[in-house]
Amino acid sequence: MTHSMKPMTSAIHSVEDEDEEESNLDYFYDDPGTPPGTLDVEADDPPPEMVLIDYSEGMATRLKLTTPEECAPYLDTHSVSWLDILGLGNQDTWERMAKVFNLHPIALEDVVNVPQRPKVVEYDDQLVIVAWMVNLKPGEDPLHKEQVSLILGKNYLLTVQEEAEYDCLQPVRDRIRYNQGIIRKQGADYLAYAILDAIIDGFFPVLEEYGDILEDLEDQVVFNPVPRDLAKIYRIRRDLFTLRRAIWAQREAINMLIRDGSNLVSPEVRVYLRDCYDHTILVRDMVETYRELSSDLMGIYMSSMSNKMNEIMKLLTVISTIFIPLTFVAGVYGMNFNPDASPLNMPELNWYWGYPVCLGLMFLIALALFFFFWRRGWFNSFSPSQDEELPIR
Repeated sequence: MTHSMKPMTSAIHSVEDEDEEESNLDYFYDDPGTPPGTLDVEADDPPPEMVLIDYSEGMATRLKLTTPEECAPYLDTHSVSWLDILGLGNQDTWERMAKVFNLHPIALEDVVNVPQRPKVVEYDDQLVIVAWMVNLKPGEDPLHKEQVSLILGKNYLLTVQEEAEYDCLQPVRDRIRYNQGIIRKQGADYLAYAILDAIIDGFFPVLEEYGDILEDLEDQVVFNPVPRDLAKIYRIRRDLFTLRRAIWAQREAINMLIRDGSNLVSPEVRVYLRDCYDHTILVRDMVETYRELSSDLMGIYMSSMSNKMNEIMKLLTVISTIFIPLTFVAGVYGMNFNPDASPLNMPELNWYWGYPVCLGLMFLIALALFFFFWRRGWFNSFSPSQDEELPIR
């Protein structure tokens, strides 16, 4: 069977200002002169984990496969066959997979050479959908993103994930296993929609976590800013930029499926895709809101640090102002004049009580200046503490 690629899309461009950001993208690109269809995988890597879920309205079977050829008998049945590949594996496995599923070399290249930009490419008898899945993992850099590729056929769906550890597709597997909803009454196109919907919904818990982090950072930078807060804000801005790139492109890909359609996607499933598209709009709005909040936090941090520096300078100024007259008094009586040789002598130098009186005068001057500054409110903090109530206007 020969394949002909239809120009449904190439790289999906979303917004006007993304042209300036394009230089920062880390998508995969071939070396100059590389033949089309070249796979960027190692030949000696272990094979990927392959799980087959074959189901219809009355039954569901889950099998772990060791070779791609074991899936071939299920492709000619009327049931829906979902082959979930966890990991990219090695080149030999993909060459055999291409023979079993009759994959176009360009389609195989988009699936294996990661990361690719989220997109949709249609062939005669297959539809290739590239999406990004995000999760949170422990560590200093919690955002985990990976490419999920979907190859939709008439009665089958092939999904490829970069890693097996992080996955948000378990709810879809449970719906098939326990026959929840209408998924086992529908075809492979509905399964592709369910997976895309799970991938998009996976953005929400990630964004909720970043929302909580931003709220804590807002309190921190207002009341007690420290230099490490700046590094946290920069990391969050970088992660939100990654989420923005992912959701913008996936929104356009889903919109293209709805608008242009495909012989492999029924009109009924296109209605469900509209709901998925609405979710991408909501995710996009949340990402933009958090990006604006992170930008505001930068300004709040700089203002808080400036106020903190002003308080330090004010304290040092008050201390210096108190000691200026004391230094003057000490300097006058420390000039070591000979009281007997000078016609304008200083009689208090030979006075018995001169030293304690001088100290007492210096103490009174310092106390008077301290009381003066206190009455003017110079010792009050510029910023209210967390325990103080903010004035309501």
